[in-house]
Amino acid sequence: MLKNQSQGRSRSLLQRRNSLSNTFQALLDGFLVVTLSVVLSLVYQGVLTTQYMIMAVVLLGLMAVVYDRFGIYRLHGGMTKKLLTLGKAWSIAFSLLFLLAFLTKSTDLFSRVIVSLLYVLGYLFQVAGHIGFRYLQRINLARQEQLKALVIGTGELASHIFDKINSNPWLNESVVGAVTLNGETASDMHTDQLPVLGSVEQIGQLIEEKKIRTVYIAVPLDESPLIKDIYHDLLDANVNIHWAPNIFALNLINHSVKELSGIPILTLSETPLIGTHLLSKAIEDKLVATVALILLSPILLITAVAIKLDSPGPVFFRQARTGWDGREFKIWKFRSMRADLQEDANVVQATRDDSRVTKVGRFIRKTSIDELPQLLNVLAGQMSLVGPRPHAVQHNIEYSKRIIDYLSRHRIKPGITGLAQIRGFRGETKELLQMEKRVQCDLEYINNWSIGLDLSIMVRTLFTLFSKHAY
Repeated sequence: MLKNQSQGRSRSLLQRRNSLSNTFQALLDGFLVVTLSVVLSLVYQGVLTTQYMIMAVVLLGLMAVVYDRFGIYRLHGGMTKKLLTLGKAWSIAFSLLFLLAFLTKSTDLFSRVIVSLLYVLGYLFQVAGHIGFRYLQRINLARQEQLKALVIGTGELASHIFDKINSNPWLNESVVGAVTLNGETASDMHTDQLPVLGSVEQIGQLIEEKKIRTVYIAVPLDESPLIKDIYHDLLDANVNIHWAPNIFALNLINHSVKELSGIPILTLSETPLIGTHLLSKAIEDKLVATVALILLSPILLITAVAIKLDSPGPVFFRQARTGWDGREFKIWKFRSMRADLQEDANVVQATRDDSRVTKVGRFIRKTSIDELPQLLNVLAGQMSLVGPRPHAVQHNIEYSKRIIDYLSRHRIKPGITGLAQIRGFRGETKELLQMEKRVQCDLEYINNWSIGLDLSIMVRTLFTLFSKHAY
């Protein structure tokens, strides 16, 4: 049955809804940039040259790609946030233009004055265009009659839909209320702000009385079998029907929506290191780790000598740790404890004033110098510069039994530093709550990973090297 339906589809199920206003705004931005390029060329060159026309066309193409990536024409929140995002997207598009000119050795063909003015004035003109267009949109929306919507369900997702739609001034739609499902109890409902108009059996009457044009189905996961019956009942009502799957009741890992041969796929858990993301993080790791090893080589040498003179035993300590997707590897660390201690299956975390720690070990643990050899793990591809800290195998077994989402932190490469570490959740975890907080930070990192976030964490790590939690 599914195969026949798929063959009968003539278009993709995942459709981007481009409104007329968004299209007009994009055309306005392009018109302003091209017009400014032409005017600057005429003013400073006296003639419209071919290279400046080519530059304008290439810049338009870069804007189309970068602006789409940043969702410039899909942002309908505060104007300040939109203009900041616009500035970031414009700067990246312009930087790519400069990079192309450098790679093609054509930078000498363009006047620095014209290029500088195009960058500054181009952004200011776009800002003026967005502000002016937003003002016209507000006037137009004020003249239109808002379409009324109804939500099926009264849970947290239904309340969220109600709040987001009714607080968005750029949607010509308002949710008048919700209807309850059979068997819903007071504990299931989030109706502090969400008006309950009746039960799902009364939906036909409510659609007619309230002049409802759109219905949002927001039912809990365990009520999903009801959707088919609800949908068939609504077909005769001539309303727009939207289904919001309540997947947010789960702790999602880098979730997304994809399409497979015309079938919408809801990804609930996926590593962010796929495609170009994997390549960019690998380049980041290899490049920074190589430079760091070269710059830090004197410290590494001095530390190795100090460890050898301080106590008998090897310079390095190696231990099995759990890495990306649960794969085990041997981690590199400078030895900070006495070598005569026999390591058994019961791995005990270091504590304050731990008698096992040597004099040199106490210093290198306090300053995190003991972690520097992990740059070798980074170069070997076993670790990343930034990511969840890899724990001992035994600790993973213990905590995975006590924290539901604990093992989800392995959906990305482990790191030398991470979001949990710069927030103070490093070192010994005396209480379960401390580990839960660390896991929450790790999952937040996975869901929001970017090169920019990595760089931010690396910089902020420098200010946490002498943390009171390191011992």
